[in-house]
Amino acid sequence: MSLTGRRIVLGVTGGIAAYKAVEVCRRLVDAGAHVAPVLTEGATRFVGEVTFSALASEPVQTSLWDEASPIPHTRLGQTADVILVAPATARLLSAYASGYSDDLLTATLLATRAPVVVCPAMHTEMWEHPAVQANLDTLRSRGVTVVPPAEGRLAGGDVGTGRLAEPGDIVAAVEAVLAGSAPERDLAGVRVLVTAGGTREAIDPVRVITNRSSGKQGYAIAAEAAARGALVTLVTTVDRPAPAGAAVVEVVSAADMEAAVVPRAADHDVIVMAAAVADFRPVVVADHKLKKHELAAATDGAPSIVLEPTHDFLVDLGRAKRPGQLVVGFAAETDDLIPNARKKLEAKNLDLIVANDVAAPGAGFEHDTNAVVLVRSDGVEQDVPLTDKRSVARAVVDQIVELRSTPIP
Repeated sequence: MSLTGRRIVLGVTGGIAAYKAVEVCRRLVDAGAHVAPVLTEGATRFVGEVTFSALASEPVQTSLWDEASPIPHTRLGQTADVILVAPATARLLSAYASGYSDDLLTATLLATRAPVVVCPAMHTEMWEHPAVQANLDTLRSRGVTVVPPAEGRLAGGDVGTGRLAEPGDIVAAVEAVLAGSAPERDLAGVRVLVTAGGTREAIDPVRVITNRSSGKQGYAIAAEAAARGALVTLVTTVDRPAPAGAAVVEVVSAADMEAAVVPRAADHDVIVMAAAVADFRPVVVADHKLKKHELAAATDGAPSIVLEPTHDFLVDLGRAKRPGQLVVGFAAETDDLIPNARKKLEAKNLDLIVANDVAAPGAGFEHDTNAVVLVRSDGVEQDVPLTDKRSVARAVVDQIVELRSTPIP
């Protein structure tokens, strides 16, 4: 769904997550939308008006009384294609649900017939309070789209549900609303296991062998699958906010990941191995921090660590898959992308492999963007040019849905 030419009123309220609204604003504008930012007085305590005025399509508005238009809320409400509130505080949700208007944003929400998307963000105790949940139920009953918060580290250092949804998920929700529907529920009830992140193989209690994987692509796939109704299990090595509703299993090493994935495999309909699992690990793991002289080889004084291959349990998953089960792999390559990906696809009996040139600018590890080629075992290929990782995830899940509806013989 293109946002080109669509007029979006972006409401920002006074919560610590207001800083993330800057990235939401940038992504909407980059997607072609005309963004009109409206900040509450509380929001200006966390973020600056100048920042939004510079990034958005028109200057920030904050007041019912100080604007050039005598009725700014009516103009904003009547001309909007959608109104997005991110973050939405408990106070905003309460005012909106009860029809109480005391500032420009709440007045605009009451003065529009455009669809509304609210993205709550608050501390866990506030999020779980019956009054907040009752207000959300009221808003949902009136057709408001609620993008639920994620679980993760909160302001103050504790962990729980309440983090503002990721910017990519928020933009995807706006796209879905403007397309005239909620996100597709084409994976409703489907059990999906996703792995994410790079494993860490211990040398000693301090040092590890690892790789550059951030887990962002795996998390994006888990979030997309969950948004489309799947029952998601996410096996991960990284500490990132988990997609709403996903069951998270934390692991460290390749052996840990194997121990977490293999026993669960038979109970899942789709397995997506997005994690960068180490190919090698030290033969011996010291029980103390090794000193330099302990690492030095007797011959020339250079550090010496003897490695052994890790077990490639994706091969086992491919061989053991039951009828109707899909197994998806990733191929992170720096050359001969498609030939290498096809070799892995065939050798591991996969249904789909995501070929990823990690040497390409803006693609692969640690980036927020990616460019891939989706290669199926029936020979079908789909090129996904450089885009954000949630859009890549959407393409991967689209292929999964298609393969489930028309299985490869």
